[in-house]
Amino acid sequence: MKLEATSLVVAMRYLVPRNNVWLKRVFVLFVFIFMDYLATLLLCKTPLEEGNLFARGFMESYGIPLGLTLFDLIANFPIYIVLCLNSHLINLPPKLSNLVEITVDVVFAWFIAGLHFNGAASWFWFAPDVLRQSLGAFLYFLVVFVVLWKKHF
Repeated sequence: MKLEATSLVVAMRYLVPRNNVWLKRVFVLFVFIFMDYLATLLLCKTPLEEGNLFARGFMESYGIPLGLTLFDLIANFPIYIVLCLNSHLINLPPKLSNLVEITVDVVFAWFIAGLHFNGAASWFWFAPDVLRQSLGAFLYFLVVFVVLWKKHF
């Protein structure tokens, strides 16, 4: 029993990012995810309005609030785990670490922040998907620059 408790404590230690940079990155990413969640929750009247087929399935099965919440938790938990594990395992020289951080932010800007901004904005702004996603990626870069990269310049 003591071994199981120790293993649980060690596993829980990895669920919190190791340094402030990664914790801030997690916070910024989840602000975009929460914006998408909130816009969908407030503006979606029927599951058929949801464009994501997986989210729609959860919303049809469990109702809009619970289904959307379950979908967002399941879909975004791996992102959080990857960021947390990466923050514990990455121990690179400063120049290489900066390159990795910028690469991670480029990927997250387009595929997570931009995609969630596109999804949230689609409820109230009728514009092409690429425009909404590009604006979301730009806003993510702007926030990340102010929060994380400002000290480098």
